[in-house]
Amino acid sequence: MAPLMSAPVTPREANLARLAVAAFERRHLAGIALAEQADAVAGACHDMARRFQRGGKLIAFGSGQGSTDAQHIAVEFVHPVIVGKRALPATSLTADVATVSGVAAREGWEEVFVHQLRYLARPEDIAIAILDGPGRSVLAGLEVAKTMGLLTIALAGRDRSPAETNGAVDHVLSARTEDREIVKEMHVTLYHLLWELVHVFLERELSPGAEHGEARGGNGGALRSLYPFLYPGPSDLDSMLEQVRHSTEDKARDITALRDLVGRELRGPLVDCAQAMARSFQAGGKLLAFGNGGSSSDAQAVTQLFLHPPAGRPLAALSLTNDTGVITALSNDVGFDVAFSRQLAVFGQAGDIALGLSTSGNSANLLSAFDQASRQGLLGIGFAGYDGGRMAEMRSLDHLFVVPSSSVHRIQEAQTTLYHVLWELTQAALDGAE
Repeated sequence: MAPLMSAPVTPREANLARLAVAAFERRHLAGIALAEQADAVAGACHDMARRFQRGGKLIAFGSGQGSTDAQHIAVEFVHPVIVGKRALPATSLTADVATVSGVAAREGWEEVFVHQLRYLARPEDIAIAILDGPGRSVLAGLEVAKTMGLLTIALAGRDRSPAETNGAVDHVLSARTEDREIVKEMHVTLYHLLWELVHVFLERELSPGAEHGEARGGNGGALRSLYPFLYPGPSDLDSMLEQVRHSTEDKARDITALRDLVGRELRGPLVDCAQAMARSFQAGGKLLAFGNGGSSSDAQAVTQLFLHPPAGRPLAALSLTNDTGVITALSNDVGFDVAFSRQLAVFGQAGDIALGLSTSGNSANLLSAFDQASRQGLLGIGFAGYDGGRMAEMRSLDHLFVVPSSSVHRIQEAQTTLYHVLWELTQAALDGAE
């Protein structure tokens, strides 16, 4: 693992250090402003809980970086991070590459989500869309969902007008910034809050038309520890919504403070890592990214950012989580522990970059992948939470970025910032090397 960077000794390093400081400072105000969405989040969660109680499912979609968020949202609801919470039906319209590319080729890109919604959605469902940049496909999907009777939710940037002016959206949750990477980071926090607070409403057994509710029994300890104010006894809906608003504000402050902390502690190592990545790309290397669950969608987001960036030069990058045929074949015939290491053995070459993301730092298939990468001479970069887990003990990692938190959601949110800043610094390092 790279040690903390010493004082810059070259003009290039000094410039990168200044860029790293500025990158984290830009995120502070946007994070604080997220608390302004507390009312909107509370209202959206209440309406979502009612739809789930009526048997509805969540349908997520977006394009570009937003497509990876849609997949992450589906994972959150289907596979809860808190043991004992109910799995809620959710799907992403961005994962079926055959359908998306087929509809786009025959009917046009604007129809890729519209077509799927017409045949897969029901009036009791929920449509959540990530509005990421220009293009009509996402907004067209929201419009059709609204006409079909779905509850519609949009995650937007500072410019909320496309979502608000056409009447297609019931709830707009926005990030108060025009920086696309920071918008995505705020969106990750917003959809984590949606998941957390929808379950809180469901724990209260808020049935359609009901104004009061007792907390349901069973395994509610984890949610109870996050939201103790909801469990002492009966509470009317207005009081409950007010408490949820306060909780949203608290969590916005929590992730802002955590992001500030990792910015102070890790900006030096980020500069070191970015320079190492720049050297790899200059020598013709490529980036190979991987992770499980929500971290799988992060690996795809990293790949998309490097390969098709909003600015700067495109760089060779491949996500090892995309090819479901390869992953399921390896998992079925050999075992899930080799799902990434076998792909690295085939695609990786000396001088390439192996980047893996985990919240725990203990995923066996990531540990195996990093060992394989080290044997082949790849640059190993890891992201973990808690205390780094087993990844912190590995000799095969060249750089490890640990987010010191015990919350899976806050870890993922901070990791999103870290790989965005790493991409920005890598681009700057490449520019400075010319």
